[in-house]
Amino acid sequence: MKQLILLRHGEAGFSDGVDFQRQLTSKGKDQLHKLGTILKEREMEIDLMYCSSATRTRETAEIIKSYLPIREEVYEKEIYAANLEILLQILENTPKSIHTCLLIGHNPTISLLLSHLTTGNYVGLQPGMMAILEIEVQEWYMVGMNTALLRELLK
Repeated sequence: MKQLILLRHGEAGFSDGVDFQRQLTSKGKDQLHKLGTILKEREMEIDLMYCSSATRTRETAEIIKSYLPIREEVYEKEIYAANLEILLQILENTPKSIHTCLLIGHNPTISLLLSHLTTGNYVGLQPGMMAILEIEVQEWYMVGMNTALLRELLK
C-alpha cells in the first residue's frame, strides 16, 4: 500500500508585494515543530518529497526534515501556482518504487487535491496542517479521483 502525505506550508507573514518570497512566522515555525515532534514519535520515513520552491514551503520542508528522514527531495517551482491537473501529473510521474510520498504545497490547490483524491468532500487544510492518505492503487500513474482514503489529519 502506498502512502501520500499532503502538507500545507506553515503560517507565513506578509511581504512587500512578492508572494513567492513570503517567510514563515514564528507561530508558523512553532506549529511545524510540534507537528515534527509527532512525526518523529511515529518514526515515519519519507521516500520522496515534492516541494514548491517558494520560500515558505522550503522553510516548511527544512523544519520537517529535521524530524524525519527524507530519502529524496524534488523542489518544483510549478507547484507554487499549480492547478489540480499539474499536481496530479506530478504524482502520476512518481516512480513505482516510491511507497511514501510527501507533497508540500499551497492552498487552495493542495486542499482541492485532497478532496479530489478522497471522497470529494472539501477539507480546507490550514497552514501547517497535514493529511495522511492511503493510496488504493498499485502504481502512482493510476492516482486520480477517489483513489485514496484519508487516514488522518494532523496539526
